[in-house]
Amino acid sequence: MTDPNVNPVDRVSTTSVSLLNRVRGQDQAAWERLVALYTPFLDECCRCAGLQAADTADVKQDVFEVVARKICDFRRDRPGDTFRGWIYTITRNKIRDTLKRSQTRGIGGSDAQQRLASIPMDEPDQESSAGPEGERLLYLQAIEMIRGEFEPTTWEAFWMVTVDGRKPADVAAALGVSRNAVYLARSRVLHRLREEFHELIDPDVRVGTPDPEERE
Repeated sequence: MTDPNVNPVDRVSTTSVSLLNRVRGQDQAAWERLVALYTPFLDECCRCAGLQAADTADVKQDVFEVVARKICDFRRDRPGDTFRGWIYTITRNKIRDTLKRSQTRGIGGSDAQQRLASIPMDEPDQESSAGPEGERLLYLQAIEMIRGEFEPTTWEAFWMVTVDGRKPADVAAALGVSRNAVYLARSRVLHRLREEFHELIDPDVRVGTPDPEERE
């Protein structure tokens, strides 16, 4: 389906190989992209645990070292298993190690003990990892990373509907395009998210707004 109000020259990548598979293939550029994708998520995990900047930097380095070694072992063996949950489990363990070291050195006192006690040893529900803010940061980072692949009108239509939560009809009027063009723009960006970040994020996560079809 085409629409004269949708830019036909969006610079969408022609590759069908997901970022995860490229990382598994030892593509250095893909690895750097994965690190950029998950850094805000790890920052949020560390912030929730009350870590200082230096400890946060150490945790992130340790986490990515483990991911680099074990990424080929990641499997979705159980319902609900996610890459985000897998990284969160690694991060949680590294945070616990950091807080234990702080206790050993006498840093933080009872506060460090309380923070350590608040981090569960076992959390089977991986989807609760870092809470909704962590999930939102991951999603927003992913869409920002593909922003340059789309023409401004396509991107604005997607953002205004999906992130700002505006009605497609209002977005169409604001941008001077058809409502169908707005739907197509949203569809193109979501397709690219699924293609690039397959298994790494949930491309259909709601960023605080319902789907546009539910607001008609």
